[in-house]
Amino acid sequence: MSTQETIPAIRKTVVLNAPIEKVWNAVATAEGIAAWWMPSTFEPVLGHEFILHAGNFGDSPAKVTELDPPNTLGFDWGKDWHLQFELKTLEDGKTEFTLIHSGWDPSKLTEFGQPHTVIREVMNGGWESIVHKALVAYVEA
Repeated sequence: MSTQETIPAIRKTVVLNAPIEKVWNAVATAEGIAAWWMPSTFEPVLGHEFILHAGNFGDSPAKVTELDPPNTLGFDWGKDWHLQFELKTLEDGKTEFTLIHSGWDPSKLTEFGQPHTVIREVMNGGWESIVHKALVAYVEA
């Protein structure tokens, strides 16, 4: 067993003033994902391989690995990462959404040759804005 330190997953949780079905449509359809994150060829089908169109960063391969509508969606992204979206209905008709971005390894580099330790910090800030601003604005519009 390796004693190497692992880098913790990025976790972003937000409470959305919308029913779970509306949030699920925002996070588990290509149209929805494009509205708050990035365009893709995503389809909510277990095992579906798709492309995330990351603008200046080019296209990234991804694959749906978990699908439990309307509660959980997970997919592998690029060569090392895993994204999971967890949705939970709250008593007041709102929905708690949690994004978990895992697969960080201090010994690895991204496809672009950047250390995971550096990119995790960049992505952490990016997800903060994407989840707490872009997703909220789209779902609550």
